[in-house]
Amino acid sequence: MKKIKILFVCLGNICRSPMAEFMMRHKVEKAGLSDVIETDSAGTSGWHDGSDMHCGTADMLDLHKIGSAGFVSRKVKLADRNNFDYIVAMDQQNLRDLQTLFGGKSDKLFVIAELVPDLQYDHIPDPWYTRNFQETYQLLDVCCDALLEKIRREHKL
Repeated sequence: MKKIKILFVCLGNICRSPMAEFMMRHKVEKAGLSDVIETDSAGTSGWHDGSDMHCGTADMLDLHKIGSAGFVSRKVKLADRNNFDYIVAMDQQNLRDLQTLFGGKSDKLFVIAELVPDLQYDHIPDPWYTRNFQETYQLLDVCCDALLEKIRREHKL
């Protein structure tokens, strides 16, 4: 079976998207689906290409005993459009940037907060600005659960 590939996208690929990448990977492992689902992340800006994740993100993952080894920030590339089954933006600006890069709308592109209608936000706030990595973690935890459920339902896993 071909792996189901998820790309999480934020602006710089050092806070929200790597947090989502490794949280989702952890949830996938716990669900016994590592051989079926693969996660990655990227940023729309490329400002931090080659960098490690923000220390606040790393600390939050460590606090919850979620491994993050091997992470290196990268910019989204045009080839990602075809290489991933789900391209998950953290906010509406990320979504617009992806649509511009990929040449329009696609069913595989969406904002993760859309999966949880009663979430307190319609996006994942950027802790680079809010400094609230705990809030970002809590929001992504709920959203990643919803994404895993969506994938399980759509792929009958």
